[in-house]
Amino acid sequence: MDAEVWLFDLDNTLYPPHVNMFAEIDDRMRGFIAEYLGLPPDEAFALQKRYFREFGTSLRGLMEHHGVDPASFLAHVHDIDVTLLDADPLLEAALARLPGRKIVFTNASTRHAERVIERLGIGHHFEAIFDIVDAGYRPKPEPDAYHQIVARHRVKPAATVMVEDMARNLKPAAALGMTTVWIRNATEHGLVDADGDHIHHAIDELVVWLESIIADAS
Repeated sequence: MDAEVWLFDLDNTLYPPHVNMFAEIDDRMRGFIAEYLGLPPDEAFALQKRYFREFGTSLRGLMEHHGVDPASFLAHVHDIDVTLLDADPLLEAALARLPGRKIVFTNASTRHAERVIERLGIGHHFEAIFDIVDAGYRPKPEPDAYHQIVARHRVKPAATVMVEDMARNLKPAAALGMTTVWIRNATEHGLVDADGDHIHHAIDELVVWLESIIADAS
């Protein structure tokens, strides 16, 4: 509650994984790769996941090895049905009571983030979105992305909390001195580096945790 800045990841963080909206993004990535590289779907999917593991995002691998235009890729994969999301009045109320500046820090695009947070009814709580374009297409967990958001938004790491569902994305944040919060993600990628001391808080539900720290501070 003493934090001056809160950095929130977007997908599977500001909304729960059981919504399964990212599955549609995943499918659209696979389709893009299959068409662009002329691969069967199973090979496209394998390549997509390999690049995600190696580069932090599939897009970065596609840019490095195949010269993919990032704008075309992002427009395609984020052209999804966000009506799967409902407004979240409990999250809205918790964010309203949470002091400090709030910024979305995402490997997705600003347009996708805007659609998601407006659908959730929480867009007015965020002063900015720092997306993959702002990071120069250097995704989390590349340290450069963290240095860029710190510089651009005048973030003091020691007074900052970062909330994220991908454990490995919290390593650079902790190295800078931020307090880290991992929303437990049982997927293969979510669990990478989940056992390190770079995770200061491990939680199951964002709203429940926010409500608890707000109540403790009352």
